[in-house]
Order: sequence, then C-alpha cells, then structure tokens
Amino acid sequence: MKTNYTGLVGDVGGTNARLALVDEGGHIRHPKTYSAADFGALGEVIGQYLETTVGRRCPPRAVLAVAGPVVDGEIEFTNLAWRISEGELVGTFAFEAARLINDFAAQAMAAPVLDTDDLKPLGPMMKGADGAPIVVLGAGTGFGVAGLARSERGDVPIATEGGHAAFAPYDEVEAQVLSRLRKIHDRVSIERVLSGRGMFELYKALGDIRGVDTGLVDEKAVFAAGQAGDPLCSETLDRFCGILGSVAGDLALTFGARAGVYVSGGIAPRMVDRLNSGEFRRRFEDKGRLSDYTRDIPTSLIVHPYAALVGSARALKQLEGSRL
Repeated sequence: MKTNYTGLVGDVGGTNARLALVDEGGHIRHPKTYSAADFGALGEVIGQYLETTVGRRCPPRAVLAVAGPVVDGEIEFTNLAWRISEGELVGTFAFEAARLINDFAAQAMAAPVLDTDDLKPLGPMMKGADGAPIVVLGAGTGFGVAGLARSERGDVPIATEGGHAAFAPYDEVEAQVLSRLRKIHDRVSIERVLSGRGMFELYKALGDIRGVDTGLVDEKAVFAAGQAGDPLCSETLDRFCGILGSVAGDLALTFGARAGVYVSGGIAPRMVDRLNSGEFRRRFEDKGRLSDYTRDIPTSLIVHPYAALVGSARALKQLEGSRL
C-alpha cells in the first residue's frame, strides 16, 4: 500500500536545507539534508527532493522553517543569498497551501512534544511551570530566538530577531571584548559573539586582551584546539558558554519562560559536557534580584536531529485545520 503524504516540511538555514515528508499520522518520513552551497535557489532543492521521493505525486501542502524574518509571506535569508515566497511555492509546485515560518519558531513548536531522549538537561533536573511560555535559542551560522505562548486554543509560536539585540558584557573582560568588536562592527549584537563567526572573533579579541598569538584561521580550528586543551581556545569556549548562559537567562526573563528554556543550534550539541561543567547555568541563574525566578526554570539542550521538522509538522497540522 502506498503511503499518503499530507505535506512537505523543511528546515532551511544558512548552511543546510533539510526536507522531509509528513504522513497521515503526522510522522516525519524520508528526511534528507542538502548543502545550501550546492544550489542557487531553494526551489532547486525542493524540486530535486520531490523528484527523488514522490516524483509527480506532490503533497498538497508545505510548511518550511527558514532562517530569517518572514515578512508578508516572503523570506530573504539573513545568511544566505536566497529569496522565496509562499506564492512562489504554490505557483511552482502546485501546493494547495504553503507557509513559511521562522526556523526557531518551528523549534519552539517542537520543544513541548519532544521525548526525553531528544533532550539533555543543562543543570539540575526540574519541571517547569505548566502552561507557562517557552523560549528556544541557539547559535550556529547565526543566533536564533523564538518563544512559544501556551493556551487552551493551542500553542502559538512567536518569531523574533532576538539574536540581533545588543550584546551586554557581564564583566570587565567582556567589556574589553565589546570595545574591540565595536571597532569592527560599530554596533555589536548577540550574534556577533554567539555564532560560528562570533566564536572566532571572540577568540581574536581574547587573544588581544591576553597578549597571546592568534594564528588560527577560523572557528573550526578554534573549536578543535579548545576541545584539545589549548589554553586560549579553551578559554574562548568557556567564555562562549558563559555568555550563552547570560543571554539564555535574559531571554527567560524577557519571555517569562517559566516552562523552560531550550538550547538548540549547530554549536551547543558539540559541547554539552562543557556547557554542563562550566559557567552556563551559573550565569543563567545570576540575575540579581530576579535570581530566584531564573533558578526555578529548567534548561535543556535539544539533541533531536530534526527538531525544526517536527515543529514544522505541527504547523502543517494547524495549516490543515485552518483550511477545513
């Protein structure tokens, strides 16, 4: 018996495009990852995926999670030279309906339905407040942030560009980092520090502060050397984790995210031991008069490889319901 697919879902970031089909039970089927650098447009990726999975049997609907702000049903990617609209998706692939959502909004939709095996606690095990908001954040090519409002009528994702809020230094060292980055960028956002490129610039700034040679060429080299025990690179990774904790705590306060804060993105899953043994949780909780508030909020790392696809599948279900 042939499987009936209700829709196409996707997770398109600055580096990779992940696509999958959703069956009638809401399950993700045939996930596949493509390198964005190999294609000139998102439509090319979708066309190749559909051709190799369903051929001419195009599913009726599509929900794509995309890295950047969706404005009037259109996305111009923040860290990728692509642009696409919901109308173009419908016109090109003959979908009955198509929706673009922010990639971290999709992660937020996924967070409350992920299994315990899909999450790793960061800090103490605890239960968040029932029915309270959630926030998801993460560093990769850029820095993403989204919230999830809960209600009896269903979950509502809140897409943001929180990664472009200003970076706030925690101590004198980070004030010196900020001063150096201002000479390069003028305005320094969170993403300028908490991203792949940001890790490299943090390494260069710390090296300048410490008077240490910074001969490595990119963030991959910094990460590998830090994991191997190089003093400056190890300090860079520890500082990165501490800044991530501070930002996560600030966002917990901003969203009132008493149900939990979830960390995602391409970098954090590769340094879970450092996140758990370093400054992340201490700085998450260290919020002065509001420290008791953040101390009661659970923090978790999302390790599901296709969390944004899971969230897109939930959004696909909502899209189906809106057209009944």
